[in-house]
Amino acid sequence: MNKLIIIVGASGVGKTTLMQALCKHHDFAVAYEQHAERPFQTLFKQDTKYALANQLDYLIHKAEQEFELRQNDKPALMDGGLDLDFYGFTRLFHTHNWLSDLDFDLCRRFYNLIRAHQPAPDLIVSLYADEKIIHERLASRDRINIASGDDANMLETLINEWLESVDESRVLKIDVSKETTEYLQSISIILDKIKL
Repeated sequence: MNKLIIIVGASGVGKTTLMQALCKHHDFAVAYEQHAERPFQTLFKQDTKYALANQLDYLIHKAEQEFELRQNDKPALMDGGLDLDFYGFTRLFHTHNWLSDLDFDLCRRFYNLIRAHQPAPDLIVSLYADEKIIHERLASRDRINIASGDDANMLETLINEWLESVDESRVLKIDVSKETTEYLQSISIILDKIKL
């Protein structure tokens, strides 16, 4: 089975940009977040009653992407991923009361079922950056942002709580506050960690 590397962090931290930069240095199988293709994303942005449908759709989509990536013979890179969607965004939406306790439990059961049948990622690259930088990046985006700049600290807290439960040998934390869009420093650290 190939290696699966996921890139996690708050919205706007630069996950997609880092993935694109990594792909210029090595041939990876990839899966991006694909917000525009998600059927409940726009509906949820307009009305939070779609929170459960949106989250289950994302969890299913990420599980499908992960399964496809694992069938490839190349090392795989994933933007966000199943674990980030559950431990980060699903918990964030529950905190905001967009998901009830029952809704959250349904998402948890689905996540646990998938993880019982699909192995966890081999490496989690966790990006973090200065709050001001994240706000600027989110403001400059030309896409739907469900999580706001104000959610960045909460997301980072939720991500860190999750990562504390993961074997530290499988986690690589990188401060990308001073990185350019080429991510040369981060790429070097990541490729060295995965021995490519």
